[in-house]
Amino acid sequence: MSRNPYSVFLDLLPAKPLQIATVTAVDGDTARLVLPGGGVLTARGLGARAIGAEVFVRDGVIEGDAPADMPLVQFVI
Repeated sequence: MSRNPYSVFLDLLPAKPLQIATVTAVDGDTARLVLPGGGVLTARGLGARAIGAEVFVRDGVIEGDAPADMPLVQFVI
């Protein structure tokens, strides 16, 4: 059975990680987020979240609320 080469290529790419971030600024439905390591990113899908809220973010989209003061765990493979 033959597979589409593009599908095979996509299977080689890593999945987008789910990260925890803190909301630092809000502009409409877009938010500026700070990651625990100090990185800054912009994400959409803010909803009713306020500045200082902890959220789950993946691929530039806020997926939900994260528990406050969740401990940071990092896996290195």
